[in-house]
Amino acid sequence: MKNVALFGAGRIGQIHAHNLAALPGVKLVAVCDPVADNAAKLAQALGAAVSTPDVVFANRDIDVVAIASPTDTHSDLITRAAAAGKHIFCEKPVDLSVPRAEACARAVAEANIACMIGFQRRFDPTFSEAQQRLARGEIGHPEMLVVTSRDPGAPPAQYLKGSGGIFRDMLIHDFDVFRWILCADGDEPVWLSATGSCQVDPAIAEIGDIDCAAVTLRTRKGRLCQINTSRRAAYGYDQRFEVLGSTGLLACGNHKPTEVQQWDANGVKADKPEHFFLQRYREAYRLELAHFFDCLQSGAAFRTTIADGVAAQKLADAATASWQSGQAVTL
Repeated sequence: MKNVALFGAGRIGQIHAHNLAALPGVKLVAVCDPVADNAAKLAQALGAAVSTPDVVFANRDIDVVAIASPTDTHSDLITRAAAAGKHIFCEKPVDLSVPRAEACARAVAEANIACMIGFQRRFDPTFSEAQQRLARGEIGHPEMLVVTSRDPGAPPAQYLKGSGGIFRDMLIHDFDVFRWILCADGDEPVWLSATGSCQVDPAIAEIGDIDCAAVTLRTRKGRLCQINTSRRAAYGYDQRFEVLGSTGLLACGNHKPTEVQQWDANGVKADKPEHFFLQRYREAYRLELAHFFDCLQSGAAFRTTIADGVAAQKLADAATASWQSGQAVTL
């Protein structure tokens, strides 16, 4: 039995808490959140105790910490957990600062504990199936990846003010998908160009951020990736990618609540894509935690490591620099 403490009882923390509670051989024993009501409600619902970081890290009976707290707490919690000898599952990103993220990676390595970063898109059944077909050579050698990633609406500007910007907050997932799909054989990005604008909410421009962006990457082997993203898609959460290979194409479409189509004299009607990431990736969140504990048990390698977190953060920083300077970046 693995005893787990959860940091963060907000939206994503609640998703992870219920998935933890449903896993065999796993017991959620503690919930930590500075918002006392949130911690108490979640802990009571799942039979856990409300706790504090100091108590958790001093408790030798707690084997694992799951970090789903705000981004600016991640690096401190990772380093404290590593020092306490506890295995770590942490939501992306490791930190908004690459040097701090790299320091976390060193702390994890020196403590010889396991650490997995929550890039849940690698566990989405649709995306995962495409990656496996690509790995089996079913479309030959990969040559180009096109990623569409659009939110149904922008979060409040106050949230975005502390998010690190669109490339670190939103596109970091897409940078990880790029590395997962095009760089799995050791190929690496060597060139990046990013541009963006503010078309959704003027308040986002006022805090120095953008809400629409386009990024192009080129790898050492000449493979190309284009990522287009927006904070607004009136029709729902738009999550698609296609990878072009030397002998074919793999296309991953949106998920919809149902696949029913209505055909009549007025046209053809179908459901819009699922509304947001909590719906679109509900299964991916479950599968990534199951994978984490399976690997702890078996000793197998995690699908997403803290090194992946650092690498995606570096691409996010490069994209930010490219957008701000108006110049492409050599990586």
